[in-house]
Order: sequence, then structure tokens, then C-alpha cells
Amino acid sequence: MEEKVKGPKSYFPSIEVKYGKPIAFWMKELKKVKDNKHMEQVKFLQEIHKMGQGHANALVHVFRTENKL
Repeated sequence: MEEKVKGPKSYFPSIEVKYGKPIAFWMKELKKVKDNKHMEQVKFLQEIHKMGQGHANALVHVFRTENKL
């Protein structure tokens, strides 16, 4: 039996469906603003890509964790 994904990554399937792009695309986009603060990165996704707060925050959280930022 597969373990259920918890935390920010649990948003990933709905992010891919809603915005029509794979998570790898969003991680690549966040590399463009990797030196910005967490909320500045969230705003980038919201303003440039019209992404909702929850989805943007989940992506940024995982991006920053995986890149040790």
C-alpha cells in the first residue's frame, strides 16, 4: 500500500491539473527568483503566473527546502 503524501507536496497533483504545467516547470521558474525572500517568491508566482496563495506557498516551501535556502 502506498503512503499518502502529506504537507506541501500534497498540493502538487492539483497544481499540475489547475495550471497545466509539471512541478519541474515551477521549480525552474522559482530558480529565476532564488535569491528573493520566501514571500517575494510567492508574490512572483501570484503576479506573473496568476497562481493562488496556497499553491504558490506550497511550491516555494518545497523549493526552498530542497535548495537549502
